[in-house]
Amino acid sequence: MPARPPRLKQRREFQRVAGKGQRAARPGLVLQALPAPGQALRVGFTATKKIGNAVVRNRTKRRLREAVRLLLGDGRVAGYDLVLIG
Repeated sequence: MPARPPRLKQRREFQRVAGKGQRAARPGLVLQALPAPGQALRVGFTATKKIGNAVVRNRTKRRLREAVRLLLGDGRVAGYDLVLIG
């Protein structure tokens, strides 16, 4: 069972990735990535009010966390700060 990667939790970390990083948008998901050489992969999750009420937003974030755990939890990807926006 893969471990969870470390998380971005503070607002200033999210803002740094949004302001300086690259952005890729797909239907239902926006990925923001900022290279962080020499550091482990860190991931932050957020969901906007556009997608629904608190129940829907929390469900979205739970699903994103599980997807990241399964796909990126093995530690092979390092050196990035990622923000996933549902």
